[in-house]
Order: sequence, then C-alpha cells, then structure tokens
Amino acid sequence: MTKEEYINRMKEDEEWAPGWEAIDAEFDRLYPRQEPAHYATTIESRTMFGGDEYLEGFSAFDMGNGVRHIVTYGMTELFADEKAFGGEFSRWGYEMTLKLKAQTGEDCLWAMDMLSNLARYTYTSERWFEPFECIHGGTPLHAGTDSKITSLITVADTSAQSLDTINGRVDFIQLVGITEQEYQAIQQDLENIHKLIELMKQDNPELITDMDRTKSYL
Repeated sequence: MTKEEYINRMKEDEEWAPGWEAIDAEFDRLYPRQEPAHYATTIESRTMFGGDEYLEGFSAFDMGNGVRHIVTYGMTELFADEKAFGGEFSRWGYEMTLKLKAQTGEDCLWAMDMLSNLARYTYTSERWFEPFECIHGGTPLHAGTDSKITSLITVADTSAQSLDTINGRVDFIQLVGITEQEYQAIQQDLENIHKLIELMKQDNPELITDMDRTKSYL
C-alpha cells in the first residue's frame, strides 16, 4: 500500500485500525475462530479525555487447561495515522502479553490492571521494555494474596510472532512472574535470567505464570 492509498483509506473509513487488525490476525492464527474475552478501558479514563489510562483494552484468549493468554492494545499505533505510515516501529514497537493460570477472563482483571500500570510507566517515563529485563515488585503481584510470585521478567512471547505492519514493527513481549528468591538471584548475577528461563521451560515451555507456584528455580 502506498502512502497515498493509506491516506485515501483513512478518509474513506475514519474507524480504520490497521494496527489493531494486525494484532487480531496474529492471535486468530494462534486461536482460530476463538472469540476472546475483551475488556475495553473506559473512554473517560483515557489520557486524551483527561484520564491516566494509556491502553485501549485487553483480550484474554483461552489456551486450554485453565490458562489465559492476555494481550494489550495500545502500546503500538492501533489506528491509521499519516505520521505512523511506514515507520520502523509502531509507536513503542511492542504489545505486552501474559500467559496466566486463570479459569476465566474475570480472573485476569488484576493482571490487566498491572499491565495498565506498566503501560503508564512507559508512556510517562519514556522507558520501554525489551526481552530479558527484570521488574521488581517486592510484594505479591496480585495484591491481597500470599502468592510467592512478586516480580516479573520479560521475554519474547513464546508463541505470538513479531509483525511487520503498515504502521511499523510490532513485537510481543511476554511478562513472566517470578519469586523473590529468583529475583534476588538475578540481581546477584544478571546472567541468571537466561539460566532461569532455561530451567523454567523444562517444566513450563510456554512460561505460564502460575500465582500458586511456590518452587523457585534459582
């Protein structure tokens, strides 16, 4: 598509969202014909209307066996924008994902709040995430529980593939919950993040976050 064609399409369809469509197409490849549980953020909460919400919403796909694959919408350029056409990266260049042990979409709401906070951090500090980073929590990620999962590491999503969209490249960065013991081991030696991922994948190749996990791999 040429830039002229892009602009003409924008004029013909004000609601055209090529970035959103690209994300949906990738997840339709992973979960054919599945209708995910989608949670849109409220209009009044979004930054353009004076709120502090930077994301448009979340989808939670059923992976089976009581696992949900959550993806954000809003870290990349979702809608048509002449300035975004042909860019190297689509806005921040990634959407966040989380593979969470959860029976229903509603069981994921706390995690969506967490992802929303991470998006707010990136937008306000202009510090983005890349694979093999560590995010310290210090307390259970799911507030009000006694979960041993207190921090996060980032990896390239184990199943969602990177996209070259008309608005630029889109990667999917998966957040993986870890214990405080694992976090401390990474702080002592940053190379331990790679060791941790290798050990976790032996039991958990999709790097699913289970908030009931008590075992530490480091």
